[in-house]
Amino acid sequence: MTEPILLNRSVSVALVMLLQIILPPIVVAGTLYAICVGYPTKFSGFFQVLAGISAALTVLLPRGRPQDSSQLTPAFASLPLAVRVILRWLVIVAILLGIGYVTKYSGTYSRRIVITWVLVTPVVLVAVSLALQEVMRRVMYDPSVARRVAFVGCNEASLALARRIQANAELGLVVQGFFDDRCGERLGVSPEVRLLGKLRDIAAAVRRRGIDVIFVALPMRHIQRVVDLLDELRDTTVSVYYVPDIFVFDLIQARTGELLGIPVVALCETPFCGYRGVVKRITDIALAAVLLVIAAPLMLAIAVAVALSSPGPVIFKQRRYGLDGEEIIVYKFRTMTVVEDGGSIVQARKDDARITPVGRFLRRHSLDELPQLINVLQGRMSLVGPRPHAVAHNEEYRKLIKGYMMRHKVPPGITGLAQINGLRGETARVEDMRARVEYDLEYLRHWTPLLDIKILALTALRLLRDERAY
Repeated sequence: MTEPILLNRSVSVALVMLLQIILPPIVVAGTLYAICVGYPTKFSGFFQVLAGISAALTVLLPRGRPQDSSQLTPAFASLPLAVRVILRWLVIVAILLGIGYVTKYSGTYSRRIVITWVLVTPVVLVAVSLALQEVMRRVMYDPSVARRVAFVGCNEASLALARRIQANAELGLVVQGFFDDRCGERLGVSPEVRLLGKLRDIAAAVRRRGIDVIFVALPMRHIQRVVDLLDELRDTTVSVYYVPDIFVFDLIQARTGELLGIPVVALCETPFCGYRGVVKRITDIALAAVLLVIAAPLMLAIAVAVALSSPGPVIFKQRRYGLDGEEIIVYKFRTMTVVEDGGSIVQARKDDARITPVGRFLRRHSLDELPQLINVLQGRMSLVGPRPHAVAHNEEYRKLIKGYMMRHKVPPGITGLAQINGLRGETARVEDMRARVEYDLEYLRHWTPLLDIKILALTALRLLRDERAY
C-alpha cells in the first residue's frame, strides 16, 4: 500500500499499515501449522519450507498496479477487497505448484493437508484483511489524523471534488473552504460554500489555519496565476495539487499518465489500452471459437434453410464502420429478399414484407447474427460492444447526434449495453438512435470484463423473449 500522505503522521496509522504488511504472511504460515497439528502431522522439514516460501511470496507479490492508487488516497483498488485477496492467493498457489513441479518435491507433501490449506487460507486471509480495512477506516475517520483541505478557485471542478471528498469521509480529508477573487453573489453559490478569502490571502491563511492540502482548480487560461501561487507557497509545507478543469468535457475513460516523462491527462480514450486490450481480445477469441464449434451444426442447417427459402446468397455482407471508423464487412445470414449496401438503406420494420418466413424466425431469435462470430475471430468485431450500423446510416446520424463517432473508439459488438436495455430494431426517430448512442458511450466510460460477462448473460436471457426483435 502506498503511504497515504493525506494522513498526518500518527502512531495508529503507522501501526495499522504495519499490520497490513506482516499479518498476511503470519496467517499463511500459521494456517498451515494449525492444519498440520489438527490432522495430526509433524510440522517440520518440508512443511516449514513450504510455510516460509508462501509467507515470503505473500510479502513480495505486488498488492496492485500503480494506477490503482494515488499519493492522495490509500491504495484501495477498484476490485472488492475479498476478490483481490483471493486472486493474490491463487497466484501464490500457482507459483508454489510451479516450484513443486520443477523441484519434483510436490509428491512429498500430504495431499489432504495441502488441499485443506489451499482452501482454508483464503477464507482466513479475507477475514483478516476485511478486519484491518475496517480498522483503517475507523482510524481515518478520526478528525485528529485528518488533513485540512482548501480549494483555490470556486468553480464546477472544485465544487464537484469538494462534494466527493465530503461524501467519502474515509479519505481522511476535511474541506475548509474556497479561495476566490469573486464574492459569493457573483459566484452564484449556496451559503453552505465557505469562502476563506481572495487569492492573495492564500499563503497567510495556510499558515494561520494549518491547511495541509491545496487543490488549485483555476482554469487553464490562468496558468500564470498558478505559477505565482506555487512560488508563494514554497515557504510553507502545504501539499499542492492541480485540478484540471476537465468537468466541462464529456469524459471517456479519463486517466492520468505520462509520455516520455511528461505528465498527461487523457480526457477521451479507448478503454482497451495496454493489458485491457489483450484481455478483451483473448476473451473474444476463446469464446467465439467455442461458440462456433457448438453452433456449427445449427449454422449449417440455417444455411440450407436460407438457400431453399428464397433466391439469393446465403450470407449477407454489408459495409459497416468498425474500430476507429474504418470500414469493415459484416456477415449475417440473409433474412430478406433484398441485399442492400448502398448510399440509401431502408431499415427493417415490424411486419416488413421484404423479410422471408425463415428470415423472420432467424431475426426473432437473433440467429442471423451467428456468422459474426467469424468477424470476431477476424478481429473486425468483438462479442460485446456498440452495434455496428450500415455506412449509410452512420453518415446520416453522425451529423445529427453529438459524439456519435465516439462509439467507434472500440470494436463493434454482436451485442451491447443498448441491446440488453431494449434498444434494438428500427430507429424511426433520431431520439431512438440518440438513446442507443448514450448507452454505447456509457459502455465506453465504465467498461470492465465483468460488464461484458453481464451483457452476454442478459443477452442470452433476452433471446428467449424480445419484443423488439423483428
